[in-house]
Amino acid sequence: MKVFVTKADGSKQLFDKNKVARTCIRMGASPQLALKVAEKIERRVYEGMPTKKILQLIFLFLRKDKPSVGHLVDLRKGLSLMSPKPEFEMFVQVLLAKNGFEVRSNHVLKGRCGEHEVDAIAKKDGVTYFVEVKHHLSYHALTGLDESRIARAVLEDVSEGYQMGRTEVKIDKAMIVTNTRYSRHALEYGRCRGILQIGWNYPANHGLEDMIEEKNLYPLSCLRGLRGADRMKLVNQDIVLVSQLLAEDQFTLAKKTGLPRATVEGIVAKARSSINS
Repeated sequence: MKVFVTKADGSKQLFDKNKVARTCIRMGASPQLALKVAEKIERRVYEGMPTKKILQLIFLFLRKDKPSVGHLVDLRKGLSLMSPKPEFEMFVQVLLAKNGFEVRSNHVLKGRCGEHEVDAIAKKDGVTYFVEVKHHLSYHALTGLDESRIARAVLEDVSEGYQMGRTEVKIDKAMIVTNTRYSRHALEYGRCRGILQIGWNYPANHGLEDMIEEKNLYPLSCLRGLRGADRMKLVNQDIVLVSQLLAEDQFTLAKKTGLPRATVEGIVAKARSSINS
């Protein structure tokens, strides 16, 4: 029997057991455990059930078999908790570098008509992109058409600037990276204009969550209970990933960040538990 659940924006969508399983896997569950949880929720779902309630049940059931889930928040929510600048920008730069791009951060490109400060320049397979990073505090928000239009305009201007000798960097394409989905109009325009758009669940099988999960590049913001002020002290030391945190010496980290040693030990213990259990 088909059951429709209610999203945060009030719209309805068909309940999908496989989507629940994928959420469980993103939170570190094995495929077997994910299926078990998804089947439990499938038996409890009812018409109009809020998706927020489904996420609460996921945490409840997962914690019984995987207690470390209590240290985590859902990846989609974790990304939304990041500060747009510098945290999410730094995260995107690290994410691209870990996925095979040569990355240079914050760069000013001279175009024919003006100068454009871009969030990064990334190169892969002989193609050079300028990167625009768009962060939304609400993961239900859509990244719209304006970002794609602006990216196209910047690309045209800097391409003409290169031809005039105003800049030494030859930009081939534009790239936009966001933590949310794109609107239908934005996707249509981006495909038509050859803009590489990376966001939640886009491109198919190569979206933002895929890039993160395939290489375990989870952000610090996915650690439940980590105070924003403490997280930003880590970010200021160029640490935005859980894996980067675990690679640091705790004594040195406490000294560099100014955080008490006990606080650092607690954060690291929580991070290690969430990754290894």
